Amino acid sequence: MSDRTVIKTGLTLAAIAAICTALVAATYQLTEERIAANQKALLEKALQPALAGVFYDSSVSESRLVVQPPHELPGNDAAIVYRVFAEQAPVAALFAVTARDGFSGPIRILVGIGFDGTVTGVRILEHRETPGLGDKIESSRTDWIFQFDGRSLGDPKVTAWAIRDDGGDFDQLTGASVTPRAVVHAIRDTLLYFDSHRDEIFSLEASGEGE
Repeated sequence: MSDRTVIKTGLTLAAIAAICTALVAATYQLTEERIAANQKALLEKALQPALAGVFYDSSVSESRLVVQPPHELPGNDAAIVYRVFAEQAPVAALFAVTARDGFSGPIRILVGIGFDGTVTGVRILEHRETPGLGDKIESSRTDWIFQFDGRSLGDPKVTAWAIRDDGGDFDQLTGASVTPRAVVHAIRDTLLYFDSHRDEIFSLEASGEGE
């Protein structure tokens, strides 16, 4: 094979490689954008159930805060806060927090709170509680979690934010008290945090880190 043929073959292979690289890069960019859009849509859909009855016109997932520990929210890890707006005015906040004292481990909870301090909805994000007992905190299994809708620190008073076995106002689950106790306390502590940090929460830059 002559040197000219070798050079020509090398140039051809290099051109093919460059074209393939460009195609792969373009495909990756398009795919990455599509994946990001799908992930955002799924997140927005997952957040909606905790905003029952709340009118808003903002993209919830785009107004996100990360509250790093130590903080006064439930859990020792970072808490995620999504701020919700209507015509640029704050109307609610969603808190993804962790109840540390579940029966089988931490319970990840989404707590929605209206600007007036009223619970807009609560959903369980993740848990390892006992099937048939503690897992009844899930909205797909029972309506237990819906008893918090519309409640606030004044309804009932702070000391009554407990299950009935502990002298509080909230139902527990048949055969399970540790799991509902952990959830009730986590919601109460989130409400207390919101009450003390409401203005700060809505004044921080999105995607920043709180205290």
